[in-house]
Amino acid sequence: MGKRYTHAHTIKFYECDTTGELTLPMVLNIVIQASEAQSEQLGRAEDYVHRLGYGWVITEHELTVTELPRVNQTINVSTEARYHNKYFCYRHFWLHDESGNELVHIISTFVLMDMISRKMVSVPSELIEPFASEKISKIRRGMRFPTFSQPDEQAYKVRYLDIDSNQHVNNSKYLDWMLDGLGWDWLTQYRASKIIIRFVKEVGYGQMITSRWEKDVADSEHVTASLHQITYENDTFADGYIEWSKR
Repeated sequence: MGKRYTHAHTIKFYECDTTGELTLPMVLNIVIQASEAQSEQLGRAEDYVHRLGYGWVITEHELTVTELPRVNQTINVSTEARYHNKYFCYRHFWLHDESGNELVHIISTFVLMDMISRKMVSVPSELIEPFASEKISKIRRGMRFPTFSQPDEQAYKVRYLDIDSNQHVNNSKYLDWMLDGLGWDWLTQYRASKIIIRFVKEVGYGQMITSRWEKDVADSEHVTASLHQITYENDTFADGYIEWSKR
């Protein structure tokens, strides 16, 4: 088990949607802030990583949502860099209410990238040791995404405000593009219970990306789900799968 870090966070109105619940893209922003705070506390903040010539890249998020916190609610945000192998680091995140009830659990996969070659590199022990992460040999296998049959699509231009301080499109923005196409009626009638988003490539400023989606993708258990993809010039940049339940 790795070292766990926790801090309190009060949900602001601008972090919520029209229903008063914390938005899913904002969930990602809040938990990543917690991981950055822990890294700084342990002396492994972004500037330390950059001095080594590296940068962290997220390749996948898997979210399990029991309940989304609401505006003005105070929650505890926790994170733990639980496992790692030579190339992949698996960080867990939790949102709990003040009574200790789990609201959201996230497993995120991180890899280390050489800032010049833009290629994945092995994780040096000096970088990971302060987190007390358990070293494992196996690789966590992600889901095989279903294929589209008749997707809808919407184009978006990558704007200046989509680029964060790491000089790339913020991870939460991909989820924003995925959700937007589902529309008002769907998003106010359904609540996401499971979200898997896999990042394949980085999109850049000024590019015109396409968000593709298909609603009511049913599996063998008849789960109400939606399938998502972010593309640019026919290349896939991110895949998504979301299971939904009635509000």
